[in-house]
Amino acid sequence: MYTLTVTDLANRSGATPHAVRYYTRMGLLRPKRNPDNGYRLYQYREVGWLRFIRQAKRLGYTLNEIREIMHDSDQGKSPCPRVREILNQRIDENRRQLEELMALQTRMEQALDQWENMPDGIPDGNSVCHLIESFAGNENESPGNKH
Repeated sequence: MYTLTVTDLANRSGATPHAVRYYTRMGLLRPKRNPDNGYRLYQYREVGWLRFIRQAKRLGYTLNEIREIMHDSDQGKSPCPRVREILNQRIDENRRQLEELMALQTRMEQALDQWENMPDGIPDGNSVCHLIESFAGNENESPGNKH
């Protein structure tokens, strides 16, 4: 029943041998060892597991989340509620990050516009870079949010 080597499994699933070994170390794939040569041997069903892992990663699931989903499936429990919950949380997180990135992009563009006709400055001991120090962008951020 265990007849696929690392390379065979990689070729059949579209993954790399390195990915197969990594997912094995993470416990997502469970090969047996060939007693004659020590090679890892995988079941054919692990082609499907590996394809599932790759698809879940494409959707943004972490390896720990994928492990939990696979565990639920192994136990005969539907992982679908957990799958939806995780993706809903991830979508909310992504929206917040996108908003933060858009605000950063706007500040950067405002800074370049403001600096377009300003001369280069020479540090005088009281200033590092007068362009950054003179920036008068949106100051609505709380002090804890400035980096």
